[in-house]
Amino acid sequence: MSASLAPFADPVLDTDFILEMVRQMRALDTYGRLDGQPVDQLLAGFVLTKARKAEIPLIGDPDETTLARVRAFYNAIAVLIEKECGLMAKALVHLSHEGFGRGLIIVGKLVVLDRTLRDVHRFGFESLSKMKNEADKYLAVALEIVGKYPDVAGL
Repeated sequence: MSASLAPFADPVLDTDFILEMVRQMRALDTYGRLDGQPVDQLLAGFVLTKARKAEIPLIGDPDETTLARVRAFYNAIAVLIEKECGLMAKALVHLSHEGFGRGLIIVGKLVVLDRTLRDVHRFGFESLSKMKNEADKYLAVALEIVGKYPDVAGL
């Protein structure tokens, strides 16, 4: 089910991060409602253009679908960390009902990513490329921290 089957497919759809995001989203689909859906449609909920973001009120509570997307994003990064360093990584997302909280990724006893989350009901990126770039930044920082403190990461 490669994205490259579509004519003029965006090369970002064949990256490790996007492929992992697809796995995460399909894992959340326990009833198979999204089976057969193309990758760009499956991940469309992560794309939040400025125009779409302007339509969302500044204050609001996130719904379950949005919360699942946030968890999928951090879980995908954790899987890529595991793949790179060979140590188990766990994503923890703790949010209040109002959409404020933290996103953590832990490797062993080492916190490799700590992000403050605000206005989660407006969680999204301008494009899939921007989402991938953001994830790549987080991944690079996390792997650098693991490399700097391998003893703690291995606990």
